[in-house]
Amino acid sequence: MVTLKEGNKAPVFSCSNQDGKKVSLADYKGKKLVLYFYSEAGSPTCTIESCNLRDNYTLLKKNGFEVLGVGPDSETVLKKFEIKYKLPFSLIADTAHDVLEKYGVWDKKKLFGREYMGVLRTTFVIDEKGIILKIFTKPRNKAHAEEILVALK
Repeated sequence: MVTLKEGNKAPVFSCSNQDGKKVSLADYKGKKLVLYFYSEAGSPTCTIESCNLRDNYTLLKKNGFEVLGVGPDSETVLKKFEIKYKLPFSLIADTAHDVLEKYGVWDKKKLFGREYMGVLRTTFVIDEKGIILKIFTKPRNKAHAEEILVALK
């Protein structure tokens, strides 16, 4: 369950992205960051959300936002996802669930009566000083970039 609140300091992290390069929260100091968590690269819902952020990436950048995705997949899976959908931003391979747990988005889920551990799709918008400005616990997949821009105007 997401226990972080708007106004909290964003938890620090450092993980590899789809290219095997270390990416950390510190890399985004002085920038606004859209940090989105998704359950599985290539799944229909996560693909729609990622492609919406891709399609609006220029607009997000124009408004001062960087974008970073985090999921439980391996670097190899994320690289294929990035290439297939031409994603212009980094994707963190959090196979150990360290970042997912720090942000409270690795939790029990239920599907058809079956409980399992998984990612709660959530987006955190973090300001230039590392403070959480906005949390979207139910992102609108097809209009996620738009809802971010509207909420933070």
